[in-house]
Amino acid sequence: MNGGTGHIDALDDHTNSSAVDGALDALAYIVHKICCEVSCKCSGGGDAHATTMGILNMLSSYSWDAKVVLTLAAFAVNFGEFWLIVQLCTSNSLAKSVALLKQLPDLLEHSPTLKPHFDALNKLINAMIDVTKCIVEFTELPSEFISIDEPPLSTAKAHIPTATYWIIWSVVACAAQITGLVGMRHEFITSTSEAWELSNLAHKVSSIHEHLQSLLGLCYQRIDEMKLLEAFEDFKRTIATPQMDNLKILLKIFRKEETCYLLNPDKTEVDLIPCSYRCLEKKHVLLLISDLDISHEEIRVLEALYKGERVSSELNYEILWLPLVDRSTWNDGYEQKFLSLKSIMSWYTVKHPFAIEPAVIKYIMEVWGFVKKPIAVTLDPQGKVLCPNALNMMWIWGNSAFPFSSEKEESFWKSEAWTLELLVDRLEPNLATWVSQQKVVCFYGGVQMEWIESFTTATKGVAKALDIGLEMVYVGKNNAKERVKKITALIKEKQLSHAWQDDNVWFFWNRLESMLYSKTQHGKTIENDVIKQEVMTMLAYDGSENGWAVFFTGSDEMVRANGEKVLSSMKSFDQWEKLAKQMGFIPALRKHLDGITDDHHCTRLILPGNGGGIPERVQCAECGRPMEMYFMYRCCVE
Repeated sequence: MNGGTGHIDALDDHTNSSAVDGALDALAYIVHKICCEVSCKCSGGGDAHATTMGILNMLSSYSWDAKVVLTLAAFAVNFGEFWLIVQLCTSNSLAKSVALLKQLPDLLEHSPTLKPHFDALNKLINAMIDVTKCIVEFTELPSEFISIDEPPLSTAKAHIPTATYWIIWSVVACAAQITGLVGMRHEFITSTSEAWELSNLAHKVSSIHEHLQSLLGLCYQRIDEMKLLEAFEDFKRTIATPQMDNLKILLKIFRKEETCYLLNPDKTEVDLIPCSYRCLEKKHVLLLISDLDISHEEIRVLEALYKGERVSSELNYEILWLPLVDRSTWNDGYEQKFLSLKSIMSWYTVKHPFAIEPAVIKYIMEVWGFVKKPIAVTLDPQGKVLCPNALNMMWIWGNSAFPFSSEKEESFWKSEAWTLELLVDRLEPNLATWVSQQKVVCFYGGVQMEWIESFTTATKGVAKALDIGLEMVYVGKNNAKERVKKITALIKEKQLSHAWQDDNVWFFWNRLESMLYSKTQHGKTIENDVIKQEVMTMLAYDGSENGWAVFFTGSDEMVRANGEKVLSSMKSFDQWEKLAKQMGFIPALRKHLDGITDDHHCTRLILPGNGGGIPERVQCAECGRPMEMYFMYRCCVE
């Protein structure tokens, strides 16, 4: 049996070899025919168009790309040796000797004079080769991603016959030029018309190349689009298909040509490939998705959850940072920014943003809704998406929301109420003590120092008159970091009240935004949800340049107002002092505020566009009327 098989294999090899030899003989024959056609017509001073058409008729059974390749091959066979001698005769002794043997001494003697002819020849030959490569490249485009019957490929195919004609014409012209040079007639040496004609022809062929190259670029753009769409649909199917573990999902996030390396929390490389250490397998994974403008405050607050509470509560989740960047504008500055951010993150990160599969980026933006504001997509150990953005619930409830699923988020809201604890969370370390002492707690904000001084002084005066405990905390203003820093320093210097540091100010406002987005994702409206109404009111207060204040007691009595109304109420305390002594501070203040009517007010609600469900209808925090929606573009947060 083995002998028989070996005999058959040997016979197949012989057959294959014979077929190849036959094909080469056939090509050699047609190349020889073209050589003869060109040589004969050029020697006899034939018409270039007639010669070109003759060659085209000779090659009528071949494809357009084969026509040009075979014609160039024939040109190389006829004149390749001559062209090598011309190129090397001044610097290579062997080439000079060959030139003498071929009786080309006049060519060497007049080589400086003939430089324009050689330059024109060289330019035209390079242009012919460029167009030929372009034509061949069109034939190699993957048909599964681009249709020959639709632009831009159909447009290119329509231009290729003309391009082929001019390449063959150019071969004939080059052959005639070289034949003239070899003959070395005196009038040919002194004439520049031939060089000028070749230069014009080179310009025409170069223009054809530019046009075909632009169409080729459009073809590759179409192919990339189709490949992206195919990869997008593949990732979409993979996400929707139940998996044994999360590894398949994680591997598809990264480009196939990239090594699937991540950097672990201590910044050493780990490999996701199955045969290696599976660092994220069988764990809940939070895909932290952002651009390079993610704030240091956000990183520090998330780090507190990841390194502190997660470890102490033994929660089995990891974080993987996926930075989305614009490759077209990438430069050294962005590279350094990426490296800087990566160095301060205590969780898993990609080695480089370009390692992320473009189709996954498309999915992240179109399906998971990433625009600008960071999101964290939760994958369970089997790779199932539990929540398209877990950051909202992480900011609101911390690690107690683990495993950060949409169901867990909804269950939390069912048992939640608008309380002092929900508003402040753990941001104020003294809160429990103040509540136990039954003090009134006032949180206020704004960036007008004159109002802050007037308000804190007047409010302290009211508390003293009523003989009640009062604690005041300045919570700053969202996206006004530098101004808040200056005001915080003045508040502490003048001992006006307590004041939070940068991270707490950022976290306070970010939690409020997270509450709004979380409520919106779960279909809550201001008409049917008190918490959403209060959150939007607080954010609307912050949208103005004026101050605001909210008062709480441990019994969760609450009253709030904008800066102008609350300050005027404190200054006119004598009008409701008696009522305050009867009803208590907060009920009396609320009744007094309800009696104040504004002739005019202007309320703004500024929300970052993050694709997380911006409410279409918003009521004014002051009068309850629907607010108009505008678009605002900001390049900085100050």
